[in-house]
Amino acid sequence: MSELLIHNSEQALEFDALREVLLRYASSQLGQAKIAVLAPSTDANWIAAQQELTAEIREFRRVGGRFDFSGLTEIRKALEKSGISGAILEIAEIRDVVTLVDRAAEWREIALHPPANMKSAWQQVSALSASLPEFTDFLRAFRNKFTPDGMLDDRASPELAGIRHEIEKQRRAIQESLRGYLRRLAEGAVQDELVTIRGERFVIPVKIEQKRRVPGVVHGVSSSGQTVFVEPLETIEQNNDLVRLLDEEQAEIHRILLGMTCRIGEQADAILGAADVLAELELQFAKARFAEEYNCVAVELSEETPARMILHKARHPLLEHNLKLKGAVVVPVSIELEGSRRQLVITGPNTGGKTVTLKTIGLLALMAQSGIPVPAGRAELPVFDSVLADIGDYQSIAQNLSTFSAHVTNIDFISRTATPQSLVLLDELGSATDPEEGAALAVAIAAHFARIGCMAVISTHHTSLKVYGANTPGVMNASVGFDETTLQPTYELKMGVPGASAGINIAQRLGLNHAVIEAARARLGTQARDVAEFLDRLHAELRAAEGERLRLKSREQELEHERAQLAAEGKREQQTKVRELEKKLETVLRDFEYHAREAVNAIQERAAAQKLSKDAERRIAKLRREFREQFDSTVVAHASGADQGDPNAQPQVIKYVSEGDTVKLKSTGRSARISRKIDDDHFEVEMGALKMKIVRGDIAEVLAGGRTAETPVKAARARGISVTVANENENAPSEINVIGYNVDDATREVQKFVDRAFLAGLPRVRVVHGSGMGILRKALRQALKEHPHVESVAEPPQNEGGGGATVVELRV
Repeated sequence: MSELLIHNSEQALEFDALREVLLRYASSQLGQAKIAVLAPSTDANWIAAQQELTAEIREFRRVGGRFDFSGLTEIRKALEKSGISGAILEIAEIRDVVTLVDRAAEWREIALHPPANMKSAWQQVSALSASLPEFTDFLRAFRNKFTPDGMLDDRASPELAGIRHEIEKQRRAIQESLRGYLRRLAEGAVQDELVTIRGERFVIPVKIEQKRRVPGVVHGVSSSGQTVFVEPLETIEQNNDLVRLLDEEQAEIHRILLGMTCRIGEQADAILGAADVLAELELQFAKARFAEEYNCVAVELSEETPARMILHKARHPLLEHNLKLKGAVVVPVSIELEGSRRQLVITGPNTGGKTVTLKTIGLLALMAQSGIPVPAGRAELPVFDSVLADIGDYQSIAQNLSTFSAHVTNIDFISRTATPQSLVLLDELGSATDPEEGAALAVAIAAHFARIGCMAVISTHHTSLKVYGANTPGVMNASVGFDETTLQPTYELKMGVPGASAGINIAQRLGLNHAVIEAARARLGTQARDVAEFLDRLHAELRAAEGERLRLKSREQELEHERAQLAAEGKREQQTKVRELEKKLETVLRDFEYHAREAVNAIQERAAAQKLSKDAERRIAKLRREFREQFDSTVVAHASGADQGDPNAQPQVIKYVSEGDTVKLKSTGRSARISRKIDDDHFEVEMGALKMKIVRGDIAEVLAGGRTAETPVKAARARGISVTVANENENAPSEINVIGYNVDDATREVQKFVDRAFLAGLPRVRVVHGSGMGILRKALRQALKEHPHVESVAEPPQNEGGGGATVVELRV
């Protein structure tokens, strides 16, 4: 992996401070050591793999995945030691190695069986984890070998368990012997009636003046000098046996540790590889946690030629960290350099955010090439071969460098080092010297980097650089915002427009003497004054444009809200139509059930006449055909809207029912009398002594009318008026077929036909128009209703044409 050339820019761009922030997310020595050496790279494949690794770990954490890295230590020296013949690792070193191997085995299982609810499968994580070997046999050899406090467990070997059992037995025997000895001694001879240990041997405390009364070996004196610790003669042999057992224990421990060390040495390479994998994983987990907390995005590497740099809503992570502690929020910046635009000149007042913008660009570039997600809404960056920055005060007394000299020295190095693939960041270019000479030098330096073709971002106060940015191809102006009303920076970066330093205006608002202000303005050159006034007007227009943009955005949001409301209303209307269709189909089904029941009854009555099979097939086929036609016509008419406002569009629904009519009900199959009309669709009927309420759709047919309706002609004749109808007995046609006509021609023909039928005294005629989409039917029925000779319009039963015809009752 080739490292990025950053000269002394790492300190200026605070990459070390970023590493310190990242270190807070690592809990083990392994991860912290990995982060400490993290550096930007120029290897595009490595950068892309690192960005993808972090993205995969973020997804693992999003679905609840966690892993514990705490307690993992650097084991490289222990592994090197294990390879030396005869060397023995300390128990703590062995435990550190076993802990690391156990965590590696745990992660291997996670990598082999990742959570199923992740949005995308692991690729980079799987490739990284594939090098982890199977450690089952290794871990089995160390299982139950250590106690929680870090000592060898008795179960480390059968021999060790036996020796320790004997040691414990011998200690109890010695203690019993010494307690008996204490009881036999005269009162006052011993300091305390207790047994203690000196140099792995059990002794008793005896007062200094009584030591001659206790024969034995003195093993020490208390710090006060008042007590000696004596090993009585009768326990010397027992203590000797205990020391022998302790020596045997140490020899067995030595043998066990030697075997463990050899086993570790045999697996040293695999264990070292596992340590590297875990270190890399903890680095990725640290980057993922950092990215989650700072709302970072993965960086897209620019593949354009020439490369482009796009940062949307980018934020400086260290500034954001500091502002979070104060409860403040960082103002993001957005930058785009692409195509021929390779240089950005940022101008504006002091404390407006120019330096922060340069540092944000530089630090995010270093983060991206270190494989770290960046705090931004979107980030697309090229792979720079170097990031070169001249930011801050490089004054050095030790090297006899003034501020200006230090800047020149640094810029000289950058100018000799930069290539077309470099990123150059220059802060306050041309400052710290004579303004006129500084401006000339600044333009020359900027032009030099433009000729090189590198990406460069420059901050300045010089008007000459603003003019250079406006007139030079490939160079773009930008400005940082400043609110002259509040005298506070807004920290907003505006692309495409130069900024005003506004020093005199700020001084005036701060209350500086008016005479001094006017004198300062008078001393401004004509060009400088014109430029300042132009920039003031430009920024005023920009503020107005921004206000208009916000107003339009608000209006856009209102329109979007209205669109959502209309969509919701449309959805509700569609649901209403569906419910209406369901009701119509329910009526069709009820009608079918009624006719089916009637057919079955008729078939049963004819069963005796041996016509069961043939009659049943014929009736069922007829019912199936009629139901299919009725169902299709209902669905098509509803979908096309042809039945809207047409009461005759549902032939299965009886249209004309009056009080006193005798009707047959679909629900019961029995006849009933209409006793009361509740509304257009609901009636009260009587079936013998039973009264019930029904809907219009439950009426199968009208069996007999309750009242005899009189036509105008019959009514006149009943009153003794002589009425003669021309051509009354003429053989006029009672049916017309207009299938294939358009609406206008069909309407004309039908009206003529009705007039002739009326004159002929026909009481009823039939108009055949076909079903189709219902458009011709609807138009003709509407025209017939408005015709003066028409009494009523109805749709005949299915066996007489159904929806394809219309029956017209005339006023005769």
